[in-house]
Amino acid sequence: MTRRAVTIESRTNLLFSFEKMALRDAVKIGDGAETFARGLYDFLHGRGDTRKKFERWIDVVGALPRRQTRVLTWPVVTVFGFIAQPEEHVFLKPNVTRLAARQYGFDFEYRSRPNWETYASLLHFARTVERDLADLEPRDMIDIQSFIWVQGSEEYEE
Repeated sequence: MTRRAVTIESRTNLLFSFEKMALRDAVKIGDGAETFARGLYDFLHGRGDTRKKFERWIDVVGALPRRQTRVLTWPVVTVFGFIAQPEEHVFLKPNVTRLAARQYGFDFEYRSRPNWETYASLLHFARTVERDLADLEPRDMIDIQSFIWVQGSEEYEE
């Protein structure tokens, strides 16, 4: 499962190269692959509400072995839920999302270390955007994330 998840993610441009490398290294060291696989399965399919599952997932990612670069980043913590369950989970690129929220007039409660409160605020922001764009019929959080990216990315400045 770990190899499959990392391979699927590697086909995207969601994580920076240093995050991809840190993740690949973490799941190669010791019990990293098993820890990751069990944690990801629990996050996506385990018991409990979203908060409990997300907090357990943060603990799993935070406990993964590390060589040089830390694995516990917002993009790594949020990418797999976003890919596997885009109807429920959203992806967090901190700088772009913070700028997008500010431009949108949304009070995004951000802290750099992954935590439930920030993720809950992100979900609230995503649901607010989804509601506001309802007439455009967004299918899932992939559409919402795309809107947030365009809103907050310097690539799309006028």
